[in-house]
Amino acid sequence: MVKPLLKRIFGDRHEREVKKVLPLVDEINRIAEDLESVSEYELQQQTEKLRGIVRERTQELETRLAELRATKRQTEDASERERLTVEIQAVEDELKREVQTVLEDILPEAFATVKEACRRLLGQDIVVTGQKMTWDMVPYDVQLIGAIALHRGHVAEMATGEGKTLVATMPLYLNALAGRGVHLVTVNSYLAQRDSEWMGTVYQYLGLTVDCIDLYEPGTPERRQAYLADITYGTNNEFGFDYLRDNMVFSLAYRVQRTHVYAIIDEVDSILIDEARTPLIISGPVSD
Repeated sequence: MVKPLLKRIFGDRHEREVKKVLPLVDEINRIAEDLESVSEYELQQQTEKLRGIVRERTQELETRLAELRATKRQTEDASERERLTVEIQAVEDELKREVQTVLEDILPEAFATVKEACRRLLGQDIVVTGQKMTWDMVPYDVQLIGAIALHRGHVAEMATGEGKTLVATMPLYLNALAGRGVHLVTVNSYLAQRDSEWMGTVYQYLGLTVDCIDLYEPGTPERRQAYLADITYGTNNEFGFDYLRDNMVFSLAYRVQRTHVYAIIDEVDSILIDEARTPLIISGPVSD
C-alpha cells in the first residue's frame, strides 16, 4: 500500500532521474538554437574552443605530472622512486577528477554542437561500407537524455531503432575533447566499420579524427595509428586481444593501445551504462 502511494506522489526512480536532466536538455536545445545563426567555420571551430577550455583547466596538473614522471625516470634511489610513484598517482587522480568536472561544465555546449552539426548535415550524401546513404538524423530530446546518461555512467536502455548509434556520438565527442582517446566497442567487424564511417561523418565535420582497429592487422603501425585517433571503433575481441598482447611486449614501443580513459560498449540491441554490470551498452571512465 505504501510503495504504490509513494510512487504516485514522487514517481519511480527512473522518472525522477529523467526530471533531473530535463533542465540540462533545455539548455542544450537553447545553445543549439543559438548555434544555428553562426557560420559553418564558426561551428567547426567549436571543437578547438572547447578543447581550449579543457586544456586551460588541466594544464597546471598536466605540467606537474610531466615533471614528476621526468624526475622519476632520472631517479635511481628506490625509496625516492616509491615516493614519486605515490605522488604521481595522487596527481593522476586529481587530474581525472578535474577532467570530469570540466567535461560536465562544457557538456551542454558540446552536445549542442553535435546536434547543430547533425542538422547541417541533413540531406548530405555519404558513403558507408561502400553503400551510398543520405544523412537524415538530428538528436531528439530522448536521445539527449540517453547521451547525458552515457556520459555520467548511469544505466539507460534503448531498443533497436531508437537511435542509440547516434546517441553515442555526443558523449564520445565530449570525452574526446580531453585529447586522451575514447573507444566504442561493438560485437562484430561490420558494425565497427559501419558505425565508424557513418558516425564519423559528424566527428570529421567537427574536426575530430576517427578510425576502426578491425581494418588493420594486429601489431601493425596502422593499428597503432588507429588507437591514436580521437575516437576509435572496434570489436570486443580485437580490443581485448590487443590489451593482452600489449601486456606481453618487451618494449613500450611495441604497444598499440594508449591509456584507457573512456569507453562505450555496444551490444547492439540496448544500452547499459555501467562499468560492472551485464553489458548491453556500457560507458564511463575506465581505470588504467
